Amino acid sequence: MQFIDEATIAIRSGDGGRGCVSFRREKFVPRGGPDGGGGGNGGSVFLVATPSLSTLLDFRFHNIHKAKRGLHGKGKNMTGKSGADLHLAVPCGTIVYDADTGEMLADLTKPGETCLAAKGGRGGRGNTSFTSSSNQAPDTAEPGEPGIERQLRLELKLIARIGLVGLPNAGKSTLISRISRAKPKIADYPFTTLSPVLGVVSHRDEEFVVADLPGLIEGSHRGVGLGHRFLKHVERTEGLTHLIDSGQSSEEILEAYHTIRNEMERFQPGLADRPTLLVFNKIDLTGARENAEEALAKIEHPPEQICFISAATGEGIPSLLDGMLRLGRKNL
Repeated sequence: MQFIDEATIAIRSGDGGRGCVSFRREKFVPRGGPDGGGGGNGGSVFLVATPSLSTLLDFRFHNIHKAKRGLHGKGKNMTGKSGADLHLAVPCGTIVYDADTGEMLADLTKPGETCLAAKGGRGGRGNTSFTSSSNQAPDTAEPGEPGIERQLRLELKLIARIGLVGLPNAGKSTLISRISRAKPKIADYPFTTLSPVLGVVSHRDEEFVVADLPGLIEGSHRGVGLGHRFLKHVERTEGLTHLIDSGQSSEEILEAYHTIRNEMERFQPGLADRPTLLVFNKIDLTGARENAEEALAKIEHPPEQICFISAATGEGIPSLLDGMLRLGRKNL
């Protein structure tokens, strides 16, 4: 499925029905009086968060959404039927903005959370409503109120307990495919993953969601590479797993570490301070552990939040999952 995390849509709530001007015309009722009913209310447009969706793809190809209008009132004090409300399902983590003003209307993070995006127009009153002691036979009715038309900008920020970050080819896709049932594309060239991948991990009778975020590079916060589109998804995570390819020199390991930390900090101050597991991958390669330990001597990171693994062979994976559980619990 194609991953789409931004979309702009047009919505319109239903118009209210027109009120009716009517008078009773019945045999043996010479002074029947007015009996015009009111119009029905127009349908409103709601956005509802649902866990069954993970992308805004549907809105990319269907971007005009209208609720039903209310029916007009009728004689015999018959009120017009109200128009049906329109409920648009969006993924959990969707932020709703007014596209014209930039105002944030809602941040739908939990299943079932609802945003009233456009209220339906009120139905007009029929002439019965205008009866008074001084006006026994009003011939006036109200038109229904028009619905509201507006442009919405939807932005999805994935909700995951742990986010995987790292330079391209650090092994994030291989790792998430090993610890979950996610099946991302895996290859030996950079930028294999072009969109975030969510995986549900089961460990020690607990389940949590891990997001594999596309590789960041230097300048990602300015829009370089793919990272500028996906750094925002890091904001939702409770903890981070920073994956580093240890099959390179200690100098390259240090450079990789600082590149990711700097990009996150420049994107949002304080983001790099989020609880983070520092994970050295590919330790099955010759000299990899030695290079990682040499680089660690120049990195200040809590020892209990450092792991050595091989996503390819599975070495160190149980310890890594234990560390992910601890990260999440600190933020519960």
